[in-house]
Amino acid sequence: MDVYLGIFVTSLLSATLLPGTSEAALAALIVLKQADITVLVVIATVGNVLGSCINWAFGRFLLHLRHTRWFPVSASHYDRAVGWFDRFGKYTLLFAWVPVVGDPLTVVAGALRVNIVTFLVLVTVGKAARYASIATALILWQQGF
Repeated sequence: MDVYLGIFVTSLLSATLLPGTSEAALAALIVLKQADITVLVVIATVGNVLGSCINWAFGRFLLHLRHTRWFPVSASHYDRAVGWFDRFGKYTLLFAWVPVVGDPLTVVAGALRVNIVTFLVLVTVGKAARYASIATALILWQQGF
């Protein structure tokens, strides 16, 4: 499988509550010097944001099915994310990359009908910053800083 397609798929799945380790995959590709770092960061970000858009769509269009077994967010995680939104507003989407909490935030954003453009901007900024930070830390580590 192509390295770029692999990081895209891993990043997309990681954002949809399916098991995924996009950070580890990105780190491995950087350490092993398997591809251009900037392109890896951009593709990982795009894949992860697209996965979050899938969650947004679940919240926007399928929230009435949230008590089914296959819905991507448990009731407790959903309620916790609603609490975050009530307390901090749409800017919580900057933290959509945070494990356990981030994915429910994106579902709640859809359920609360957060504008898709606002959603995309905030989620992309947060996720791009996370991947760029990982890449920067690894580059500095490889250089002995």
